[in-house]
Amino acid sequence: MRLKMWGCPLRSERFDVPTTHERIDMNVAFWPGKRVLLTGHTGFKGAWLSHWLGLLGAEVTGYSLAPATDPSLFSVLAPWPSLESAVGDVRDRHAFGAAIEASDPEIVIHMAAQALVGESYEDPVGTFSTNVMGTVNLLDLLRDAPTLQVILVITSDKVYQDVAADHHFVEEDRLAGSSPYAASKAAQELITAAYARSYFATKGVAVATCRAGNVIGGGDWAADRLVPDYFRSLEEGKPLELRNPEASRPWQHVLDPLSGYLMYAEHLHAGADGPPVLNFGPSGAALTVAGLVAKLDLGLGRDRQWNRPSREVWREQQHLELDSTAANEALGWRTHIDIDRAVDWTVQWHRAHEAGDDMRAFSTAQIDAYSQIAASG
Repeated sequence: MRLKMWGCPLRSERFDVPTTHERIDMNVAFWPGKRVLLTGHTGFKGAWLSHWLGLLGAEVTGYSLAPATDPSLFSVLAPWPSLESAVGDVRDRHAFGAAIEASDPEIVIHMAAQALVGESYEDPVGTFSTNVMGTVNLLDLLRDAPTLQVILVITSDKVYQDVAADHHFVEEDRLAGSSPYAASKAAQELITAAYARSYFATKGVAVATCRAGNVIGGGDWAADRLVPDYFRSLEEGKPLELRNPEASRPWQHVLDPLSGYLMYAEHLHAGADGPPVLNFGPSGAALTVAGLVAKLDLGLGRDRQWNRPSREVWREQQHLELDSTAANEALGWRTHIDIDRAVDWTVQWHRAHEAGDDMRAFSTAQIDAYSQIAASG
């Protein structure tokens, strides 16, 4: 996508590439040389995490399908000098097992998934087979991994049963599934807990799940996601369609939950006591879909019109907001990027991409800027 119709400049933030890749926000002595298996590394969140882990000095093996979009963040950040990338399906037990054996992982972060609510309505069987049986394959294949210490399974904020609009979901709330996607992610929670109790607890392997969602940031071109849809409509000169403008979501910059995953993995690897599941959501009130569009408009100096789609759309939860107190108490984690800065960083990333900048260097600079903000409190 080429965004040729930008408005006035945004608030200026300088992203200089530092002379060191030390990450103030993380335990820099922990990650160098750690063998990490990351599934879903070619996706939006997966590519950001692959890059961050590489900068931290981890030895990362990625296992995933090829990127689902063109362009994709994974292709834009190529080449990948410190990543062993294996293209494969988590439902292919033979190929998946070969990748796991070759990586000999100490830490596994499972992000591979069919991650789109809309697609789950179109292809529920594919969604369940990928998200449910893919997770079963992973956990079953890891039962005999000799050096394994930590497994993190990334699920979603949509695993919770829909309740009143003023409710902030906590980890103990009832799981449910109002869409095939949501049900498949709730099933991941149950499957992970069953394998943790049945197989990994006696081996000293820490197993946990992480719940986050509705991230924004540079390099997301997925279908049926608000920010990519906004940019696509701008590029194509078409009206923006909002299927559920009043729905509120806990929007956050992608680096915030990823920092939580890294901190959680460190915490569990150290053998520290901790809950088996944590929310990683932003502090403060959730923002509606229309509200996020208004912030994008403000940042771009535009006042765009949007329409409701004339076609029938799928059912979605109207309100989602997470309580991340447990993550703060267990890890000291909290969000560091407010929604205004998250919008700024997202648009600046896409402007740099349009200008032909070195996006690997630009993304590195955003990671370092994030670390500096986190270090300053």
